[in-house]
Amino acid sequence: MEHITTPPLASQVDHLVVVATSLVEGVQWCERVLGITPGPGGEHGLMGTHNRLFTVASPAFPRAYFEIIAINPEKQNPRVAPARRWFDLDDRELQLRLDKTGPQLAHFVASTSRVQAAVRALDGLGLDRGEVLEASRKTPQGLLSWKITVREDGQRLFYGALPTLIQWGDSHPADGMAPSGVTLQSLHASHPRPDALRGGYEAIGLAGVGLAEGPPNLIATLQTPRGLVTLDSKGA
Repeated sequence: MEHITTPPLASQVDHLVVVATSLVEGVQWCERVLGITPGPGGEHGLMGTHNRLFTVASPAFPRAYFEIIAINPEKQNPRVAPARRWFDLDDRELQLRLDKTGPQLAHFVASTSRVQAAVRALDGLGLDRGEVLEASRKTPQGLLSWKITVREDGQRLFYGALPTLIQWGDSHPADGMAPSGVTLQSLHASHPRPDALRGGYEAIGLAGVGLAEGPPNLIATLQTPRGLVTLDSKGA
């Protein structure tokens, strides 16, 4: 009887997530800090959010892009309590922080071709990455569809350092993006429990993210028209 070996899981950095009180504020922040105007994005009917996007692809992160996301004030929250929106956008503490300090690097998303298996691998470590939801939005190129993990409580986990998982459909948003002038040079995480976080990274086969012991932080270094810029979450 032939034995079929399942290949190990593999995932890579898909996109950085900067959260903002409003998209207008997010665009202004991007122009001021990174020196570019972000490209178009779209609306997420599943979550009542909207975004702006631009590529940050580099040799180390060949398909990476950058998402600025905010709650869409023109849409009602489609999540029925106690369910919350993704990326902790309904978290009052994070909202107060954004009101005080402005847009913030908060999270990153990792892509994989086997999202259900990756969720099970994390669950085996006692890490609940959440339900796999099917989502989509309309684009000028057609319907963009994906599967993404979202916890009922919307939490990011490990102060944003354990990635949300995504599995894209037939197309990827970066495919239609022109060069932005910004490239991702490195992504590092620090956490008081690095071994637990490292176990999560290894379970999903995540490559390209540095990890060290220390206060909770997610640190992205980008080459931009304004020079080298470092964004960090500072435990947000």
